[in-house]
Amino acid sequence: MTEQEPIYRGKAKSIFRSENPDELIVKFRDDITAFDGAKKDELSSKGVYNAKVSAYLFRYLEENGVRSHFVRMEDERTMIVRPLEMIPVEVIVRNIAAGSLVRNYPIEEGTPLDPPVIVLDYKDDERHDPMINDEIIVALGFMTAEEIEAVKQTALKINDLLKGKVDAIGLDLVDFKLEFGRHGDEILLGDEISMDSMRLWDKQTHASMDKDVYRFDKGDVMTTYAEVAKRLAGEE
Repeated sequence: MTEQEPIYRGKAKSIFRSENPDELIVKFRDDITAFDGAKKDELSSKGVYNAKVSAYLFRYLEENGVRSHFVRMEDERTMIVRPLEMIPVEVIVRNIAAGSLVRNYPIEEGTPLDPPVIVLDYKDDERHDPMINDEIIVALGFMTAEEIEAVKQTALKINDLLKGKVDAIGLDLVDFKLEFGRHGDEILLGDEISMDSMRLWDKQTHASMDKDVYRFDKGDVMTTYAEVAKRLAGEE
């Protein structure tokens, strides 16, 4: 693989072209941000933990019928992926009330949500990722109504799979964010699935085991990320 200047630099990952036109190189950096980039730091090995957990979960989902952009790991922080035309819609699946759901609506934190609640946000930092509905997504040409329904069903399937996985390691899957993109005629799962994009609570202590530790200064971020990686992906 070769890499030069990134073709895209996000908040925590950089994307490079490779020698293969149907593969891109994703580097997980050690940057961590919160509140639309208002808070930012660099934490040693953070990118390694997120890459490891994302690769583990992408493989797990693939084994259970969920296609994603994941191809393979090149090294501990470098992921090889299929190029996607990303759809600017974040798909958030909520199992327990927390975060913006509690801030914006009259519901108490910790309230179980059964069935799970799916929230769609327009991915735009300048607009602070406002909530978006199916009709607006169709009007903007992001997806058809049929594609939206298929993405929602995929998100619920992912939810079932992830809940079972994290439940087995003593964690509650409170909520998580997914992003999807087009690869030819397919819509595939993209981005990452990691402590940056999931909200996890320890079943026994109810302690945060995700980026909320960083957002709200709840403890040592890297100790938390290392613990999740150890439980979930066998990190030594």
